[in-house]
Amino acid sequence: MSWRPRLVALDIDGTLTPTGSNDISPAVKAAITRVTEHGSKVVLSTGRSLIGVTPIAAQVPASFALCSNGAVWWDPATNEIPKRTTFEPGATIEALRALLPGSVFAVERTGVGNLMLGQFLPGDLWGETIPSTFDEMAATPTPRLVMRWLDHTPAELSFAVKDLVLPGIEWTVDHTEPWLTAVPPDVTKGSALDELSQELGISPRDALAIGDGSNDVEMLRWAGLGVAMGQAPASVQAAADEVAPTVLEDGAAQVLDRFFPG
Repeated sequence: MSWRPRLVALDIDGTLTPTGSNDISPAVKAAITRVTEHGSKVVLSTGRSLIGVTPIAAQVPASFALCSNGAVWWDPATNEIPKRTTFEPGATIEALRALLPGSVFAVERTGVGNLMLGQFLPGDLWGETIPSTFDEMAATPTPRLVMRWLDHTPAELSFAVKDLVLPGIEWTVDHTEPWLTAVPPDVTKGSALDELSQELGISPRDALAIGDGSNDVEMLRWAGLGVAMGQAPASVQAAADEVAPTVLEDGAAQVLDRFFPG
């Protein structure tokens, strides 16, 4: 193997674990450990909030974590947050409430939990959840706003927002749940990785990225080698250089094993 990535960026849900789970298979854990044993950096790059990332970081040797689609940077070694970018969520909440009756919202309180407008499903949110009013949420700058459209499917949500314009934010829709995530403008996994890699002195050409969701597209395009998981939507697979087996087949481990053999 003539090329070996110096930085490996890994999505979590649908890549390292089944969506919503904290269970990483032994094969995936072993493969990630070999990445660091070969001297390369492992960066967890996820839509999860920081408090949702910590159970994953406890299982694998991550060098860094880009949480909330890149809006929150976390150093697991020092437990420090060197960068946190926020936006005011009021206008976005108003627009989505008008378009999607029955939608519920949560704004991230980094490292603590969420303020919540409406009732989410059990297991949706990590950390402490505090019922809130619209005015309270609108007055809370946050790195991450999430919305679930209750009693609807992901396909229904995708269709409802296909022509939606939400200025002043970046937003993505999940392909497994009727779930929308909004973060500050110009913040994506790709932009965060570009900035972090410059600080580390690593070229995008020397990076491998693996992911399965619409929020992974910029990351897959940024990396020298972008790999989509086998269950990823067609639009995500089209943005990648290649497609791995599914998460249930330990696809991430199969990719890593090519470059970081045991």
